[in-house]
Amino acid sequence: MKKKTVLLALISIVMLVLAACGFGGKKEEGTKDSGKGKDSKQDLNLVIPSEPPSLNPQLATDSTSGAVLRSVFEGLTRVDKDGKVQPAVAEKIDVSDDKKTYTFHLRDSKWSNGDAVTAKDFKYAWEFALNPKNASEYASILYSIKGAEAFNLGKGKVEDVGIEVKDDKTLVVTLENPTPYFTEITAFYTAMPVNEKVATENKKWSAEGGEGYVSNGPFTLSDWKHSASLTLKKNDSYWDKEAVSLNNVNIKMVESEATANRMFKNNEIDFLGSPFQTVPLDAIDGYKKDKSLNIEDYAAIYEYKMNTTGEFTKNVNIRKALALSIDRQGLIDNVVKGEQTPALGMVPTAIAGFEDDRGYITDNNLDEAKKALAKGMEELGIKDAKDVKINISINTSEAHAAIAQYIQEGWTKNLGITTKIDNSEWQVFLDKMSSLDYTVGRMGWIADYNDAYTFLERYDSAKNGNNDTGWENKEYTDLMKKAVKETDEAKREKLLKDGEKILMTEFPVAPVYFYTNLWVEKDYVKNMAPTSLGEISLKDVKIEK
Repeated sequence: MKKKTVLLALISIVMLVLAACGFGGKKEEGTKDSGKGKDSKQDLNLVIPSEPPSLNPQLATDSTSGAVLRSVFEGLTRVDKDGKVQPAVAEKIDVSDDKKTYTFHLRDSKWSNGDAVTAKDFKYAWEFALNPKNASEYASILYSIKGAEAFNLGKGKVEDVGIEVKDDKTLVVTLENPTPYFTEITAFYTAMPVNEKVATENKKWSAEGGEGYVSNGPFTLSDWKHSASLTLKKNDSYWDKEAVSLNNVNIKMVESEATANRMFKNNEIDFLGSPFQTVPLDAIDGYKKDKSLNIEDYAAIYEYKMNTTGEFTKNVNIRKALALSIDRQGLIDNVVKGEQTPALGMVPTAIAGFEDDRGYITDNNLDEAKKALAKGMEELGIKDAKDVKINISINTSEAHAAIAQYIQEGWTKNLGITTKIDNSEWQVFLDKMSSLDYTVGRMGWIADYNDAYTFLERYDSAKNGNNDTGWENKEYTDLMKKAVKETDEAKREKLLKDGEKILMTEFPVAPVYFYTNLWVEKDYVKNMAPTSLGEISLKDVKIEK
């Protein structure tokens, strides 16, 4: 998720989150229920922190957009409330003996305008994402498809991409190599279909809500008041509408975590937590005390990216000094307080095979950090540490600001460098990161699928839409290519860990902590716990009086 950007992102920070299954919450003590959200209308009231940057499945890159897209669109597969992959638009999937050809047999399903959902809609959407003219930052998630990477990089033809429409109800996809998590990819929003007729007739179809926004998920985007609110309504054309309990999902855009928290306490919203708005840092202790706070691990990382083309951060030793001198445990204990784990590698311990500390760095290693700083200053011809100037870029958020201030104070005190915090609105922030108009930038990434590759492939090329650092390393690129082709599980894991070691040597990114997911919910809200990937299926949510 940028989740990117996220990804999350927005990857809400205290999301604390990013990753595992959550379970039940308790009603806040001492608060009277107004009854809002508890009526027979099955209305759910939420907040998100900002305007979704894009509600086009193939152009979205962040967790806020993704949270909405997963409710209004549906792919060949879907991830249910327990984090399990289930058939969706595809009612049957045949896989060849060599695990490289997937035949998806589509069920009878319709778009919200009454058109039939066809295999052509999937082919159109996927090829749109891969077409380099459309600059889809998430195109690389489809690289497991034969010919997809070559086409996206301008080195191949669309005709050579392994996506074949046999008939309206049959889609055949040929992969470059066996990809055990491919049915998880087909549940991700980049792989969701788009109504080809609608999209070709109106290039701006995804810019507004209402009848022009045609989707195929359990809900429709009935109204979109930009920078204010979104309204989702149950989709009467959805093939499985009988399984959908909610009639309306009312989503307000509230940037302030403190305001969102007051809204939860005043019964104006029914749920507070990622992937929507986050629980404020200063509210965590209170929710812990009344036992209403839910905390679960999840496959996500909070990280500080480094612009490796920057005046100071182009130097590997400066980057190393910054990464080694972060007091991660102190940050967790004193600021974020969500039982997170210090990130001493790039792959969360929630990912299979990466549960243990790989021994790349130690937390808050000031001696090594100072040595690296001295070496970096010598290489850059700098005499005084104060002349090393680092700007920390964040998006507007009380939580991100508190984290940045803690790290800033540590860098200033322990390294003697000059640091400033640069705060921007979400879309402006994303633009800065993508254009390398920053020095150090906060980011989060939520697993797109349950495999280490989703965290590591972002840096296989400086051109990767989710890289945002300008860093590239041929050895690393080769390791990622080998990992994609390797079918032996143990050998593949070693290739990925060898790649992770390079990242933790050159430090284009400083890992900070592995998320936990924090949320509170009203006791009448059921089935809304995030999965280990930080996702919530609103299709499964219901209100019980």
